[in-house]
Amino acid sequence: MRHWLMKTEPNEFGIDDFADCPDQTEPWDGVRNYQARNMMRDDMKNGDRVFIYHSNCDEPGIVGVAQVVREGYPDPTAFDPDDKHFDPKSDPDNPRWYLVDVKFERKLRRTITLAELKSQGALEGMALVRRGNRLSVMPVSGDEWEHILSLE
Repeated sequence: MRHWLMKTEPNEFGIDDFADCPDQTEPWDGVRNYQARNMMRDDMKNGDRVFIYHSNCDEPGIVGVAQVVREGYPDPTAFDPDDKHFDPKSDPDNPRWYLVDVKFERKLRRTITLAELKSQGALEGMALVRRGNRLSVMPVSGDEWEHILSLE
């Protein structure tokens, strides 16, 4: 089992929206970065655990935990001209963009803020806290996962 962090903007789709989804499961669509796409398509497996991270908000941070429940498959929003994630260069016969389905597990007791994460020496190598990392999907090591949960 691997661990991941997936970013979402709370004004678009926050942790409470996630908890309210049917079956508390959601396709993680709209990712339009090749490196993040490759991780979802090739590396994320059923049962992998995921931190849900609120970004682009007043206090960015980790707000919940989820689990991958369906491995990578083509992102249908790429083929829908009425969807904001439409990509006219994506071909259903040779898809460019992929997604995974994730299932809400729980909200954290509190938000573990980016500032707090950056202050943790044990997390200095974590992709999230490294300068210039803007990926919306990133791996989290087992040690990082455990350390972050201990901050809750």
